[in-house]
Amino acid sequence: MSKNNQRSFEFGVYTFGEIIPDPITGKMISAEERIQNIIETAKLADEVGLDIFGLGEHHRLDFAVSATPVVLAAIAQATKNIRLASATTVLGTADPVRVFEDFSTVDLISGGRAEIMAGRGAFIESFPLFGYDLDDYHELFEEKLQLLQELNNNERVTWQGKFRSPLNNSEIAPRPKQSKIPIWRGVGGTPASAVRAGQAGFGMALAILGGNPLYVKPLVEAYRQAGISAGHAEENLKIAITSHGYIGKTAEQAVNEFHPYYSNYIRTMMGRNIPKDQVAAAVSKNNALAVGGPEEIVEKILYQHELFGHDRFIMQLDICQPFSQVASAIELLATKVMPLVKREINNK
Repeated sequence: MSKNNQRSFEFGVYTFGEIIPDPITGKMISAEERIQNIIETAKLADEVGLDIFGLGEHHRLDFAVSATPVVLAAIAQATKNIRLASATTVLGTADPVRVFEDFSTVDLISGGRAEIMAGRGAFIESFPLFGYDLDDYHELFEEKLQLLQELNNNERVTWQGKFRSPLNNSEIAPRPKQSKIPIWRGVGGTPASAVRAGQAGFGMALAILGGNPLYVKPLVEAYRQAGISAGHAEENLKIAITSHGYIGKTAEQAVNEFHPYYSNYIRTMMGRNIPKDQVAAAVSKNNALAVGGPEEIVEKILYQHELFGHDRFIMQLDICQPFSQVASAIELLATKVMPLVKREINNK
C-alpha cells in the first residue's frame, strides 16, 4: 500500500465487564458498580484521544454486560469522539434484525460512531438460554452474519434462511447515521473464518492473546488473498489485532501489578494457573500478550505491524483491576505509546 493511500493507525481498549473477586482484597464489586466503572473507563479513553472503545457480551453472573447496545448507548451520551464497538456480538444466538436495529439506534445516539464486531463467542451459555441447538453452532453464525450484511446494505430486505422466519420486502429501521455500520468479523485461530471474512469484505478482528504472533501471519495472508480474489479493494480489507495486556511505567511495574489479576482471571475463566515468570517472559516482542512499559508495548505493536500491516490495536487491559490501575494504563497508552507508534507508521 502506498504512503498516499495509507490509513491512519487506530488505538482502542475493550472490556468484557467481568465480575470476579479481587485476588488481593477478596472483595467483589456489584454489577451496578462494574457498569459505572465501564462508563468511566470509556469517558477517560475518549478524553485522552483513543479511537475505539469495545464492549463484550456474556450471559452469566460473573459478567456485568449482556445488553451491549444498552451500555454503549449510555457511553455514547458520556463521550464525544470515540468509536463504540461490540467485542463481540454473539450473533449465533441473536436475531440479526434486532442486532441491526439496536446498533443503528446507538449510531444515531452517538452521531455515527457505532460498529459491530460479530463473533461466535468464547462461551456457550447463550445457546440454551435463547433456545438454540449447539449442533447448529457454525451454521447459525454464518447464516446470521450473511443476513446482518443484507440488513446493513438495504432499507428493504427480502430473505429466506433455515433458522429464522423469512423477510418479504421488510422495512429495516431505523437506518444509521453512517451510510453503513462497519461490521468486523471476530476471528480466533481458524483459517476458514479468516477466508470468509475476506470473501465478505468484512474487517477482521484477530484475537492474539499470547504466544508468538508470527504463527498467525498465515491467517492475515489468507484473509487478504480471499478478499482480493472476491473483488474487494485491498485498502478496504481492514485488520484489528486484539490482545490482553497492561501498561506500567516500567516493564517490572507492569508485571507486578498485572500478574495477580491476570492469573486470577485465567484461573477463574479457564481453570489454568499462570506463574509470574511466564508473564515476565511475555514482555518480549515475540509474545503477543501486551504487557510491559511503554517502550515494550511500542516495540510489540511495531513488530506486529511489520508482520500484519494491520490498522488497529485494541487492548483488553481492564481485567477486574482497580480503576486507578486501569486509568493509569489508558493514559500511558494514549500519551506514551500511541504517538510513537502512529509517528513511526506514518513515516514509513
